[in-house]
Amino acid sequence: MISDIALRMFFCGETQEFRSPEEPNPGDETTIRLRVELGRDVQAQVIFSTGERQQMVLARTDELFSYYEATFTCPDEPISYRIKITCDEGVAIYQRFGATWADADNEIDPRYDFRILPGFHTPQWSKGSVQYQIFVDRFCNLDPTNDVVEAEYSYGGERVKGTFDWDAPIANDDYRCFRGGDLAGVLAKLDYLQSIGVETIYLNPIFVSPSCHKYDIQDYYHIDPHYGVIVDDMEDGELGEGDENDAHAKRYIRRVTSEENLKASDALFERLCREMHRRGMRIIVDGVFNHTGSFNRWLDAARVYGGADAEVKGAYFDTESPWRAYYRFREDRPESPYDSWCGFETLPKLYYEESEQLQQEIVNVARHWVQPPYSVDGWRLDVAADLGYSEEFNHKFWRRFRDGVKEVNPDCVLIAEHYGASQAWLDGTQWDTLMNYDAFMEPLSFFLTGVEKHSDYKRNDLYQNGDEFFESIFKAMCDYSWSSLACSMNQLSNHDHSRFLTRTNGMAGRMESRGQQAASEGIDKSVMREAVIVQMTWPGSPTLYYGDEAGLVGWTDPDNRRTYPWGREDQSMIAFHRELAAMRLEHESLRMGELVALGCGYGWIAFGRFTPDDAVVTLVNNAETAHTVSIRVRDLGIRDGEVAHVLIKSDHEDFYVEEKRLGKVHFGHIQLTLGPRTALVLAFDK
Repeated sequence: MISDIALRMFFCGETQEFRSPEEPNPGDETTIRLRVELGRDVQAQVIFSTGERQQMVLARTDELFSYYEATFTCPDEPISYRIKITCDEGVAIYQRFGATWADADNEIDPRYDFRILPGFHTPQWSKGSVQYQIFVDRFCNLDPTNDVVEAEYSYGGERVKGTFDWDAPIANDDYRCFRGGDLAGVLAKLDYLQSIGVETIYLNPIFVSPSCHKYDIQDYYHIDPHYGVIVDDMEDGELGEGDENDAHAKRYIRRVTSEENLKASDALFERLCREMHRRGMRIIVDGVFNHTGSFNRWLDAARVYGGADAEVKGAYFDTESPWRAYYRFREDRPESPYDSWCGFETLPKLYYEESEQLQQEIVNVARHWVQPPYSVDGWRLDVAADLGYSEEFNHKFWRRFRDGVKEVNPDCVLIAEHYGASQAWLDGTQWDTLMNYDAFMEPLSFFLTGVEKHSDYKRNDLYQNGDEFFESIFKAMCDYSWSSLACSMNQLSNHDHSRFLTRTNGMAGRMESRGQQAASEGIDKSVMREAVIVQMTWPGSPTLYYGDEAGLVGWTDPDNRRTYPWGREDQSMIAFHRELAAMRLEHESLRMGELVALGCGYGWIAFGRFTPDDAVVTLVNNAETAHTVSIRVRDLGIRDGEVAHVLIKSDHEDFYVEEKRLGKVHFGHIQLTLGPRTALVLAFDK
């Protein structure tokens, strides 16, 4: 296992020495490589999932390693393998999780085998891209004419709260509260975002929807005019009449159904996409395809599109509606007549299995936005494993979805929201990658703060536990191919979880139990900086949640959706992110390099990234006492006599960018003392 240092020293790195992040195509000659410490006499054999075995041969040596190879023709279908290694000390089995001594009692789990997915490719631009997530309503309000006005309409049984004080506290019914952020605000801040190294923007939902979060889509084919442009409007406060339970404003209906407003809003989004692409930036949008909103045209339970009086009626009012089969109605349950996601009637679940038309409709939606004139670069897929009523259908649909999207835009990335085992979806035919909760956010949060990603509970057994950090994160990484891992979305915070800076206070709780003020009490910026250093040096795409770089705090949803603190930013934290993003551009290994665990203990971890021409080491001491550590950097191809120097350092007081030389590598190791709450990124010169 990874904690068996002696075994790890024999078999260094991954089997694909400086492996390509691209999978081989069927029929390609494919070479599996094993890198072994020079001087070790071994016999190595590849064991394929088909039952075939192939002996590895010694191909070459250098001053550090021996390289064993086995070459075969890549098959048409996915194949997995492990390597059996026989040496003087015994027999070991080498898998993605690491090498394990084999004995009669040792069961080898095939989940950790290496996998080859013939022909599977993820977009090159997405690998290692620095991304930035924007919850649009809370980012920047540049155009007050599109703001939601007080009581503009009713949602969830109460009138919405119009745009008010930007810095007002978050309310428990935040979904019906608006601050006025819009796409014009995003466009205006592109200079700022590029200045901190952002290459890709991921937007939470932007399509017509009645809530501030917009995970209740009303119209998939248009940008919400409250985020876009309103040119066709009504006088303030002119309300319409609704049914006895819920009155809706004519003003809202005019705003979100007027062709003038929809076309103008779509045109603004086109302008944003065009400007981002001109700058060399990419844009990812949120795809909410498991459920719609109750305001959706297809259901029209809120009579936005005419209800029972509409020429073409929504499914809620007409059993003959062309969209009736899009939802699963329950005649025996009049109080809740249709299936919904997690019991929220405002989120009716889509019933794909009974409607070929719906399946094609959603594929058409996805294709619409990834083609010109928008040419969106990616979809983030909300609750992707929940779609449909069976896992079998779920897989079938995502294969169809992928084929449809990639046909019109092969360079579009598909990022799924999913917790837990994911190999079944990451087989090269469905999703490209994941929001990396299990193989990044959760293990790092427990190691550095002891607090779960929602701040719902603490795990003292995982806090400061370096061994458990590597074990849990490497096991979870085994679900990914390298092509998927290279573009995985690595976040510290997002719209569904507490802000990482709040987690540094070590408290479990939520806004309703702790109060908003407690989210900023006892926070430790040095721990936040440690987390960002890991985020910026770990494989995948470091994805900042808007405002994290400016010092925002917050409990989990809805408190994590506070407004960006324009004019009150933590400038030091912004500068820190800027330096790290610049560092990534200077070191190829941080974008595409191999990952090797170099050591760990109570409160500290060390890992390296390397390519043939570049190597970087990250060390984090999260403990409150200093640690002197000896790190074996030979595993990265670093030779004796090379000199370690600091690229960036963070400690309990601040961060520093200075050319500080730490000494030469001796016998493959570098020794140094890490102060409390200290993180370093090192590079090496000959």
